[in-house]
Amino acid sequence: MIEIKDLHKRYSKNKVLKGITLEIEKGGIFAVLGPNGSGKTTLIKSILGMVIPDKGSISLNGKNIKGDWKYRNEIDYLPQIANFPNNLSVNELIKMIKDLRSFKGNEDQRLIELFKLQPFLNKKLGNLSGGTKQKVNLVLTFMFDSPLIILDEPTTGLDPISHLRLKELIKAEKAKGKTILITSHIMNFVEEISDEIVFLLEGKIYFKGSIQQLKTKTEQPDFEHAIASILSSSYA
Repeated sequence: MIEIKDLHKRYSKNKVLKGITLEIEKGGIFAVLGPNGSGKTTLIKSILGMVIPDKGSISLNGKNIKGDWKYRNEIDYLPQIANFPNNLSVNELIKMIKDLRSFKGNEDQRLIELFKLQPFLNKKLGNLSGGTKQKVNLVLTFMFDSPLIILDEPTTGLDPISHLRLKELIKAEKAKGKTILITSHIMNFVEEISDEIVFLLEGKIYFKGSIQQLKTKTEQPDFEHAIASILSSSYA
């Protein structure tokens, strides 16, 4: 599905990615983890074509993405912070995004019902709480039924019920054979839904594998302590 070879990126003198080589197979849920500044966001944005690497290549389904923006139509992306005009209503925003992608389906209606957004459809985005905005962003992300989904901190601001519905939604998308990349600081969320994790440290891959394999590698009894062990050693 995704093949990354020897990816490098620097900003001025700051080397953010230092030779990342990674393969992510089709189907399954993969969590990209690491402390702030480890290169997670730069890696994700490189896959999306929002950051141009200094060196290396990224292929999607065997095709190099360089110079070919059309591959993005096969990706649904939830950014960590989505900024839309505050004077738009929820309905107007959904219609605008559907028009931009020439989408004629009605999956948005199912998602609106799932996240109980009916009372907010005619309200302006600027008048919504952070959690409600996040639910709107989730509708925008999942309504296009693309084979690759990238979610950057998807649980931000969600209440417990919406959090549960999101987990069920992600698992349902996986059951369709989709590939889902997630970044999150919520370790119990990652542990519950992920098939594999990729842990970045200082622009390099420290670990790739299952959570059980990570616990074995770090000799820790649970996932949270395994992550803490990595971070403690990196800051020692």
